[in-house]
Amino acid sequence: MNSDRSFLLLAIGVVGLLSFLLLFPFLQYVLAAILLAYVLTPIHRRLEPRVGARIAAAALIAISTLVVLLPVLLIVQVVLQEARSVFNTIRNLVSGSTPFEEFTRMNLSVEALFGSAQGSGSTLVGSVVDVFGGLSNAVIGLTVLLFLLYYLLTDGAAFVAWIRRATPLPVHIQDELHAHINRLMWAVLVGNVLVAIVQGILTGIGLFVVGFPSVVFWTVFTVLLSLLPLIGASIVWFPAAVYLGLSGQYVAAGFLFVYGAVVVSLSDNYLRPVIGGREARLNPGLFVVGIFGGVAALGFMGIFFGPIVLGVLKALVDVYVREYANSNSLPVGSD
Repeated sequence: MNSDRSFLLLAIGVVGLLSFLLLFPFLQYVLAAILLAYVLTPIHRRLEPRVGARIAAAALIAISTLVVLLPVLLIVQVVLQEARSVFNTIRNLVSGSTPFEEFTRMNLSVEALFGSAQGSGSTLVGSVVDVFGGLSNAVIGLTVLLFLLYYLLTDGAAFVAWIRRATPLPVHIQDELHAHINRLMWAVLVGNVLVAIVQGILTGIGLFVVGFPSVVFWTVFTVLLSLLPLIGASIVWFPAAVYLGLSGQYVAAGFLFVYGAVVVSLSDNYLRPVIGGREARLNPGLFVVGIFGGVAALGFMGIFFGPIVLGVLKALVDVYVREYANSNSLPVGSD
C-alpha cells in the first residue's frame, strides 16, 4: 500500500508539472478566464434555471464581449487619434527640420545606402514575422480564454466540488478558506479597478481644467497606469506639470502639481488600502507588495492575483497555527 501511494503521489507530481508547463505559455489568458468566471458566475446562476447552463454561459460570454468590446473600440479609436497628434507634437518639438533636410545632410554613399536598406529590410521582415507570431499567439490565447471561461461557467460548481473532495481538510476549514479567497478576489478586483478609474478621471479633470491637449488619451493612459499603486498616475500629471512650467504657463503648472499631489495621490493612498486591503483583511503593505510582485512574476494579471496569493498564504498559516501547530508542541513545563 505504501509503495502504491508513493507511486501515485510521484505520478501526480510529474503530470502536474507537465500540465503547468503546458499552461504556462497561456497563463495570462487562463488567469483572465478565472477572473472573468468569478465575475460572471453570480449572473450565470440566475440565468441557468431559465435557459440552461450552456445557453446561459454562451449568452453571457457574447453579451459581455459586446459590452466590453464596443466601448473599448470607441475609446481606442479616440485614443489613437489623439495619440497621433501627441506623437506629431513631440516629433515637431524634437526635430525642427524636415526629413528631407536631414537626409541631405547625411552625405551617404550609394553603397552605404543600399547596405543600410538591406539591413533595414531584413529587420523589417523580422519585425513582420514577430508581429504575426504575436498575433497568432494572441488568437490562440483568446481561444483558450473563451473555451475555459465557457466551461468554468458551465462546470465550475462541479470543479469546485471536486477540489473540496480531493482536499484532505475538514469541512469547516475548507469553508473558511473558501470564504477568505472569495473575499480576497472581490476586494482585489473591485479595489484595483475602481481606484484606477477614479484616479484616471481625477487626472483627466485636472488636465482639462488647465487646458492640456489630448485629455482623453491621457485619461485612458492614466487608468491603465493607475492599476499600479503609488506611482501610476504621477507618471502622467507630474510630467504634464513640468511641461506647462517649461512652456511658461506657471499658474497652470502650479495648479496641476498641487492638484496631482493632493487630490490624485491622496485618493490612491486612501482608497486603495480602504477598498483593497481592508476589505480583503490584508495588511496594506502586503497588498501593495502583492501587486508589484505579482506583476513581476505573472505579468499583467499579477496585479490581481499577486495580493490573492499572499492573502491565501496568510490564511493557510493562520489555520495551521490555530488548528495544528499547538497540538504538535508539548505544554510549557511538562516533563
